[in-house]
Amino acid sequence: MANGRAGELVLPKAKESEAARWSLAALRKLFKNSIVIVVLLAIWEVTPRLGIINITFFPPISQVLATWWQLLLSGDLLDHTAASLSRSIGGFALAIVVSIPLGLAIGWWKPVAEYLNPFLELMRNTAALAILPVFILLLGLGETSKVAIVFYACIFPLLLNTISGVKNVDPLLIKSARSMGLNAVSLFRKVIVPASIPTIFVGIRQAGASSILVLVAAEMVGATSGLGYLIQYAQFSFLITEMYAGIITISVIGLIVNYVLVSLEKRLTGWKQNARE
Repeated sequence: MANGRAGELVLPKAKESEAARWSLAALRKLFKNSIVIVVLLAIWEVTPRLGIINITFFPPISQVLATWWQLLLSGDLLDHTAASLSRSIGGFALAIVVSIPLGLAIGWWKPVAEYLNPFLELMRNTAALAILPVFILLLGLGETSKVAIVFYACIFPLLLNTISGVKNVDPLLIKSARSMGLNAVSLFRKVIVPASIPTIFVGIRQAGASSILVLVAAEMVGATSGLGYLIQYAQFSFLITEMYAGIITISVIGLIVNYVLVSLEKRLTGWKQNARE
């Protein structure tokens, strides 16, 4: 009986020590991930107040956050953010629908690559913002031109990474699959596509960042709403704290988008993590 009771007492202690170790590891990870950002924010707060930087052009972060909160409460920030996100997500989603199937086809079937590679090499070296005036002339200043420029900016990172993912599939995997009697369609569906997903997600993350950055620049040229419009309007009106509030909003959106895509990638490539273990 004594031994049984002793064993019962040991288990909770072991669980408590394991939980404590997990908590300590989580705190260490949080500290490493946030310490640099905290230091930079502290410098941002202190240097304008000490007169090291002109407070008129670089207000303390506390003033910027106060303005950000006011914009949020007034609804202006939500309206501009919703306008930007609708355009960004629209172009980004359209690029995914077009680029990934096309990239898989180009990477796997040589005849398709022979026809399309010269065109891709020409267009990939043309910056999206360089042809923004063309989109505006052809599609006007409305929503269509903004979605189109985001689509153009996203399509090439997605396309090139998808092609690279297909071409860099381990030849041993292909030989093993063929030796097991898989036909071309099954080989493509069960081996090529899953093995290409990690590289495809690199392109998706790059395209996600491009969709926000290019859109903001496009909104500065011709728009009456959106975060790019908010930043430019605040700059011209000398509303400096509002300008920085818009910039911070873009940065936070970028972090959230990257986190969501990384989490999705981990879910879809769990087999890769298990293979490493």
